[in-house]
Amino acid sequence: MTARELLSGSRTRSGPAFELPDGLVATAPPETRGVPRDRVRMLVASPDAIAHRVVADLPRVLRPGDLLVLNTSDTLPAALGGVTADGERVEVHLSTLDPSTQVIYPAALAATRSRWVVEVREPGPPGGTPSAVERIGTTVHLTGGAVLDVGSRYAPGSRLWTAELHSPSPLRDWLAAHGQPVRYPYISAPWPLQMYRTDHADTPGSAEMPSAGRPLTRRVLRRLAGRGVETASLVLHTGVSSLEPGEPPYAEWFTVPPATVRAVRRARRVIAVGTTVVRALESAAGEAASGWTDLVITPERGVSQMDGLLTGWHEPRASHMQLLQALAGPRLLADSYAEALRAGYRWHEFGDTHLLLLGARR
Repeated sequence: MTARELLSGSRTRSGPAFELPDGLVATAPPETRGVPRDRVRMLVASPDAIAHRVVADLPRVLRPGDLLVLNTSDTLPAALGGVTADGERVEVHLSTLDPSTQVIYPAALAATRSRWVVEVREPGPPGGTPSAVERIGTTVHLTGGAVLDVGSRYAPGSRLWTAELHSPSPLRDWLAAHGQPVRYPYISAPWPLQMYRTDHADTPGSAEMPSAGRPLTRRVLRRLAGRGVETASLVLHTGVSSLEPGEPPYAEWFTVPPATVRAVRRARRVIAVGTTVVRALESAAGEAASGWTDLVITPERGVSQMDGLLTGWHEPRASHMQLLQALAGPRLLADSYAEALRAGYRWHEFGDTHLLLLGARR
């Protein structure tokens, strides 16, 4: 089947409409097939051209004076096995702390009692399967002696719930001993947590890896610095991505420090590493900021804080597509996806990358 047949040429409000072949889903880390993290493929798209590179080429693609903004949130082992009071086996995915409590991550991870937004899934392939069972008032006894008390539905029609988690030891320690990375059925094996962490992560809190930064090894970052490309960091703790097609992302905790704001202001071009960085920078709106953001970036809203984006390849009808379209416009986005489909790029957290570069706005 040709790329033109896969990508029909039609566009939706959320971006290009296409079918993703099963063969283009990355089911394992690239390292397992002999490909180093920084040698995954990278499609570089600008209004002038589309080119095929690898991530290790990034220092030759970017220019002195450019700024690469990283999300240094680290991945929690946020998948937990358990049994309900009725004897039903379930898998619980922690998503985010409950924003209504105003408790921040360091405090919650050091405590033995905390309130979370969670998904309760049925057992099955890696990560389990979605569940439509009513969970209000459910008590789940988790492996390792913790107890989860489910409260109310987090939002109307959502599969996510608010819940109180009681652990027998400080939560971060307990998760390290008894949790697993959040996984989904398309993966081929239960890969360990290290495969779901970026090399620059230093602040625990994400339910799922900010995967756009996975290919950025220390070697690549050193070469970027030698090239005169600056890096800066922020934190946005990601929630679970197991949402319905078109369902917007929920509130997430972010911090943009003053040093990053200063770096953005003096940069020639600002390149965000991942949609999480875009959400954080746009939420901060050019100032140092910290807190919960429920910002949803659409083409109508647009973006103002960056000139490019390094990201993965996203499913059709995913909410991320609106953000990509806000940055790149519909034509460049459609051309990029058509070329990626034609060339056999791989999707999901262990897949290939997409670098969108626009003209410098400063």
